[in-house]
Amino acid sequence: MEKKGFTLWFTGLSGAGKTTLARLVENHLRERGHRVEVLDGDIIRTNLSKGLGFSKEDRDTNIRRIGFVCNLLARNDVVAIAAAISPYREVREEVRRETAAFVEVYVRCPISILAERDVKGLYKKAIAGEIKNFTGIDDPYEEPLSPEVTVETDIETPEESAARIVAKLEELSLVERERASFV
Repeated sequence: MEKKGFTLWFTGLSGAGKTTLARLVENHLRERGHRVEVLDGDIIRTNLSKGLGFSKEDRDTNIRRIGFVCNLLARNDVVAIAAAISPYREVREEVRRETAAFVEVYVRCPISILAERDVKGLYKKAIAGEIKNFTGIDDPYEEPLSPEVTVETDIETPEESAARIVAKLEELSLVERERASFV
């Protein structure tokens, strides 16, 4: 099977596990011989989208930029993995429409669990009003209506979630079927 590029888009609240899962899937796909690039939302914000704030317009611009880079990579047979909160459904759907092979992964985790995990202390600060426009607290997060995969990081291990994602990629014939082993 010729290894074609595609976009694997992880969306979900801060701390839900997008980057962790993106890295697990990246490693697995590399082991299978795919060329892979991960576009992590935090890293993109400090480089490609430096200077953007957290208004809806700036967030949408950030997602469009990530989508543009994903498209460039995918059309050159690279698997582009985006791991960004991408809170607004409309701009995610816009990126989907403009991308030939787009797979959306909703990384779902309840805010109560995220606030407990909160290694950066962001939820505590947002709930206390010290951080404004925090997605899921005082700024909306619009859940995907029909993602190709939904993982529940409060009840699944990262390895279980990654295995389900790879199984979906196999089902969609984006990667060759193979026994996925994350343990």
